[in-house]
Parts: sequence; structure tokens; C-alpha cells
Amino acid sequence: MAPIEPQTSWLRVGQAAEMLGVSVETLRRWEAEGRVRMERSEGNQRVIEVAEVTRLLAEKRRAAATRPIVAQSARNRFHGIVTRIEKDRVAAVVEVMAGPHRLVSLMTAEAVDDLGLEVGTEAVCVVKATNVIVEIPQ
Repeated sequence: MAPIEPQTSWLRVGQAAEMLGVSVETLRRWEAEGRVRMERSEGNQRVIEVAEVTRLLAEKRRAAATRPIVAQSARNRFHGIVTRIEKDRVAAVVEVMAGPHRLVSLMTAEAVDDLGLEVGTEAVCVVKATNVIVEIPQ
């Protein structure tokens, strides 16, 4: 196959590995297994199309979504119902009523869409804080 010149639609293998959260060696192994397609640049460096990286990221997200959580370190889990969502183009405020507790989460608007959150959706809020300050009023 003729060498190609890297363009904006191509990434160096190191860049692709960083985006995917894997090592360069893993990408080379995936290439040998036929899981990913790479080309060679004019300088004979391995390059990978952005579309290939996007495909691999989508596979990784799908695989993560199908794996149930079997254990977790957080102990403060509150099962409840979404009662309010305020969302703009970037950020969102999500309120969940869990028994007598009102929990409010700030997250990206994309996260709200990815989770399919709507008022009335059943949700579990997980609270894990590094600091809890208790004050006694005078």
C-alpha cells in the first residue's frame, strides 16, 4: 500500500493510544489481530484514522455500559426519583428526591442526555466526599 501523508483526519499511534487509554503496544497488537487498521505516513510512521479511533471509543463505551457494577467503595447510595432538571447547552442541575433527602448534582448537559434523565426517572445518587464539615450553631 502506498504511504500516506498525515492530515487532520489521521493521528499518530501515540496520540490514538492516549485518547483510547491504552498503550502503543496494545494498538500494535490490535493491528496484528485485525481489530484496527493502520497505515504508514511518508516518514514510515504508523498512523490511524480518526474514524477508527472514534469506532474504538464507541466500542469501549458500549462494553462499559453492559458491565454491571458488582462492588463499589462508596457507601452513601440514595435511591430516588429525578424531580427537576435545569439544562443549558453545557451544564445541568439535576435534583433527586431520595426519601426525605433532596440531592442536587451538577453535571454536563451531555451526561444528562447520555443517562436519558427526565423528571420521573428512577436514579441512584452516589455521594463520596473527601471532607464533611459539621458545625454547631451558637
